[in-house]
Amino acid sequence: MTIRHLKIFIAVAETGKMSAAAAKYFISQPTVSQAIRELETHYGVLLFERISKKLYITEAGKNLLTYARVAVKQFDELNTYMLIEGHAEKIRVGVTVTVGSCMLPSMLNRFQERMPQVEPFAYMNNTKSIEDKILQAELDIGIVEGQVKSHDLVNSPAVKDYLVIVCANTHRLAGRKRISVKELENERFVMREEGSGTRELFENYMQNNGVKLKIGWEITCPGVIKNVVLENDCLAAISIRLVTEEIKAGRMYVIKSRENAWDRSFNIVYYKNKYITESMKAIMEIAREYDNADFLKGIPTGILVNE
Repeated sequence: MTIRHLKIFIAVAETGKMSAAAAKYFISQPTVSQAIRELETHYGVLLFERISKKLYITEAGKNLLTYARVAVKQFDELNTYMLIEGHAEKIRVGVTVTVGSCMLPSMLNRFQERMPQVEPFAYMNNTKSIEDKILQAELDIGIVEGQVKSHDLVNSPAVKDYLVIVCANTHRLAGRKRISVKELENERFVMREEGSGTRELFENYMQNNGVKLKIGWEITCPGVIKNVVLENDCLAAISIRLVTEEIKAGRMYVIKSRENAWDRSFNIVYYKNKYITESMKAIMEIAREYDNADFLKGIPTGILVNE
């Protein structure tokens, strides 16, 4: 079994056609078929089901695909590192929208100060997208606020965080010390998109308490979410880190969960068999420097109760 076998296998898995893999690598279709058979013989598993002249990847094939992508990517990086003179080391960091909005710029500044020889690339999207790109070896490391689903990823808590509900200081709930979760049923919420860890955490809480969310807005950008809250009489469940300025300025009122049900962490995520480079270690260390969640000291807040 060689890297060539894995590259051919990946091409077949991604296109679903032997002919497409053959065209990609300028080889004959029988050569592709032979490479797949050799892989199946080597591992003693069936990688593709052949039904009505179509290929369907098996569970064993899906498992191999995950590992193969990482192995091929690392092999290509090794070649680049060893063969290209004067190369620049790179690290590809994925962050979710919340993390990127409140931490990413200063994180990368600190990283560049410590490792000026390394060129960082940053990608920002929701938790599901970051997870997918790490599994496909398109990112080296991620920092997410949601829960990743794959058992092939290491998911290590690094930074304490929690959600709050916010409203404008002119909203009917502003200034209330005690609010029942049932009172939220008829309130319009501005929410993040599907796949967001923030949305998943809050929706699960509301569902567990028998309250159906009334979503009036679905927005990716935290800045726009805050503007909608301030100008459109909506509520939002959002990271405390994103609204500290508005709360301290008195423009927003904050409501906390009495039982701290929205406590969470920003987690460092990477593929479990990936070699941990010095630049990855530096990203992990810098992320943990943000582990401070005491943002509401001395600020009056409302408390959400399940009554």
